[in-house]
Amino acid sequence: MSSTSADAPLSWWQRLGRWWAEFSLQTKLLAAATLVVSLVMAAIAFFALNGIQADVRMSDTRFARDLGLLLSANVTPLVAEGNDRELAAVAERFWKSSRSLRYIFFADPDGIIYLGIPISGTSGGSELLLSRRLELPQDLLQRSQGPLIRQHLSPDGQVTDVFVPLVAGDRYLGVLALGINPNEAALASAALSREVTVAVFISIWVLVILGAVFNALTITQPVKELLRGVRSIATGDFEARIALPVGGELGELLEGFNDMASQLEAYNEANIEELTAAQVKQQSLIATMADGALLLDAEGRLVLVNPTARRLFRWEGRKLEGNLVSEELPEVLALELQAPLDNLLSGDKDSSDVRCSFGEPPRTLRIVLQSVRDASGESLKGIAVTIQDLTREVELNAAQSRFISNVSHELRTPLFNIKSYVETLHDLGDQLSEEDRKEFLAIANAETDRLTRLVNDVLDLSRLESDRVWAMGPVELRPAMEQTLRNYRLNAEDKGVDLQLAVDEQLPAVRGNWDLLLQVFDNLVGNALKFTAGGGSLKLTAYPWPDICTLDPSTAPSSDNPTCALTAPLPRLRVEIADSGAGISREDQQRIFERFYRVENAVHTEVGTGLGLSIVKGILEKHGSGVRMASELGVGTTFWFDLPLAQSDEDELRLELERRELA
Repeated sequence: MSSTSADAPLSWWQRLGRWWAEFSLQTKLLAAATLVVSLVMAAIAFFALNGIQADVRMSDTRFARDLGLLLSANVTPLVAEGNDRELAAVAERFWKSSRSLRYIFFADPDGIIYLGIPISGTSGGSELLLSRRLELPQDLLQRSQGPLIRQHLSPDGQVTDVFVPLVAGDRYLGVLALGINPNEAALASAALSREVTVAVFISIWVLVILGAVFNALTITQPVKELLRGVRSIATGDFEARIALPVGGELGELLEGFNDMASQLEAYNEANIEELTAAQVKQQSLIATMADGALLLDAEGRLVLVNPTARRLFRWEGRKLEGNLVSEELPEVLALELQAPLDNLLSGDKDSSDVRCSFGEPPRTLRIVLQSVRDASGESLKGIAVTIQDLTREVELNAAQSRFISNVSHELRTPLFNIKSYVETLHDLGDQLSEEDRKEFLAIANAETDRLTRLVNDVLDLSRLESDRVWAMGPVELRPAMEQTLRNYRLNAEDKGVDLQLAVDEQLPAVRGNWDLLLQVFDNLVGNALKFTAGGGSLKLTAYPWPDICTLDPSTAPSSDNPTCALTAPLPRLRVEIADSGAGISREDQQRIFERFYRVENAVHTEVGTGLGLSIVKGILEKHGSGVRMASELGVGTTFWFDLPLAQSDEDELRLELERRELA
């Protein structure tokens, strides 16, 4: 329905209304004033014309009255005497003497015309005699003392009728009727006045229309276009231009506007490029921040989220912009941040620092909220949120506290034992037997070794964390494993643990560092032996992984012989250390390779610094590998790792190490 009415052609009245609506208020007022002036002038001309015409009519009536009285004075005696011939002669001379006379009628008291000029009513008498009846006005008899004058419109024009009663003494003789043409000069003047008035009125309106059109084309239209251009510039459309062929000051104004718009457009483009570059830099900086970053608007809705925050809150692949941050955060964090966020949004505070934990396993976060205001500092534009993951720091602090506690305990115990036995030897040396002195010295020596191991572990960990470059070369792994088992064989025999070595004689060499790999075996075998009870077993195994398929002429690929392919492009040597000890719980397996962490902290059955497995992990990472484990409580534990072969490509090993570090 609406579309049909919209497509219908507009009437001329609607078009005129739209055309009139396009004019400004000033133009409308000017047109209204012109209309009022023209109407006043037309009214004045109308009244003036009416006055002129009234004067003309009055002049005509006066002339007709005087003419009627003059003729009646001359003919009344003739009518009283009945001298019709002389009456006719006088009437004819009077008729010929005036061009204004239209007719002259003489009627008796009954209204019968007996003489008329220029027509005659008789058949045999004079042409001036008539026998027709004259229709006299009703009030003529009431006006017997003076003439009756009236005007009527005939086919030949306007005529002034004069009826003069003919009275001689007290005797009523009849009526003299004259028809008089109006004054031609007066009529011409009145007609001219009327035509001039109409012409003036039409001219005024023509001037009004021309003035409105001129105003619309030369003033109103450019001003409208200029106003539209200014509004476009105000809304940010700097491409707005005005193309009108206007000269003079308006033309200069329009040219100045176009120049201004061009400069604003160029300035805007430069600003946009600068702002875009700054925004790209800012977004790149925020995106590469190690900490999470959020940007909220003045209503608490997300505007920007960097990748770190997305990973931290599991927001990958989600469109978050425009959503309330309180609806997107985990419930625990939303509750923690509700009050600080409300304080910043309401303007009560400018910054807030919140520490909270969430998730499983728990993560510790430090969330800093900072309000962002305009240059005046009055209007709140948004809130910048920085999220620092303090989980590692908290864990390190806890590990450091555990380390200090462990080291303090480990140092205090051997030092106390050493001091006690040395003091006993010093004070009671002569009173002790030789066997007691040897026993005391052996205990002091063992405690000294224990201190040495503790210090060495700390030093080893410090060396691994340094930027030292370790020399790598071909290493035969079987001798290192055999040496490790020899070092622990006596301890194994004392505990009743069976040590086994399942390694081929022709084991391929690996690329590594002899001392570091020997320390790996020492730590892993020592830990396995420490947690394996009597009657258990500890087994070391090494084998190529993936399996290597060696080919010789007799087993060359053919249609009759089966073939095998490498399952990986970089063959390695896998090493396993398996024990049948107490095993490790799943909770401890999550943290077993953390530095300073000890499984025995919960049961306090075995001593140690908690650095052994952390050192193993660091050494294997230097070799481009990693340590893994599988364990079950009451069943045992197996640690394994892969080492690159000696003939492996160094560039490929380096790239793999870099990928591992980035991961």
